Amino acid sequence: MEAMDLAELWRGLGWPLIRLLFFVSLGILVGNFIEALNWTRQMARLARPLIRLGRLSDITGASFALAFFSGVASNAMLAEAFDQGRLGKRELVLANLFNSLPRFFLHLPTVFFLTAPLIGRAALHYVGVTLAAALLQTGAVVVLGRLLLPAAKAAAVEAESASPAPAAEAVGVSQALARAWRRFQRRVGRLFRYTVPIYTLFFLLQRAGVFQRMEDFLAAHLSWLAWLKPQAMGIVALHVGAEFAAGLAAAGALLDQASLGVRDVVLALLVGNVLSTPMRAVRHQLPYYAGIYPSGLAVELIVYSQAFRVAAVLAAGVVYLVASG
Repeated sequence: MEAMDLAELWRGLGWPLIRLLFFVSLGILVGNFIEALNWTRQMARLARPLIRLGRLSDITGASFALAFFSGVASNAMLAEAFDQGRLGKRELVLANLFNSLPRFFLHLPTVFFLTAPLIGRAALHYVGVTLAAALLQTGAVVVLGRLLLPAAKAAAVEAESASPAPAAEAVGVSQALARAWRRFQRRVGRLFRYTVPIYTLFFLLQRAGVFQRMEDFLAAHLSWLAWLKPQAMGIVALHVGAEFAAGLAAAGALLDQASLGVRDVVLALLVGNVLSTPMRAVRHQLPYYAGIYPSGLAVELIVYSQAFRVAAVLAAGVVYLVASG
């Protein structure tokens, strides 16, 4: 590993880490503030039909609504409820998976305005398939909640939705801020204790080329994808070994040259998505997840989330492959 000067260390580690800690801290504070104001039941109404079907709680519904704006704040709300015993581990896992749809829409503008200029009409197909995967995952969570969560909770949720909401404890903004600050102070130590060393470790691994070698290995062992056209293999390799934008640029060039059709490009991007995202998710999610949840639980949530996401993308991709064949 080459020596780094202070400017490079600041650009590569110092500033990104400070920015991450700031936004994660802000998300935790916002999540605690919303909960301190007793807004969870009102926010849960946005997802009430799905909550009732899945025997999920108002906390899960509120987290779902909040995830459209901030994934960190949404996770902070779930972690606080879990710590207080108001949310069991089984529902916590389901709630984290349930938030896949809000996460999709949170990142949709970035994804669409990156893909549309480069691959044109194929962007609609790609975004459509990934949206279908997010919807499929949401539906699967509702079914699993129906099967795994107790019926007593479902009856309570339905009774609550059928009756007028009881008057919540009146909490002023200053009082809510004070509560949120106290809860934040309990969490901020853990955030720094785990996020800083984990993020630093991943930076050093990246600097040492560990992730590049892993991505190169994946890109070099794609013979099992022989069902893709040879030109599409380059898109997959770039998607895995470089960045999403590199794969898109290659896809756009091949489309312009009529070397590949829309269907081939979409399938190549989906394969690259499945192969590259789990490792990148661990690299980017683990530092802040470990600052919010206990370390073992953080890893568990990421594994479940990525496994479900990969399964949903594969299922939606198979449907697209058959439908477009």
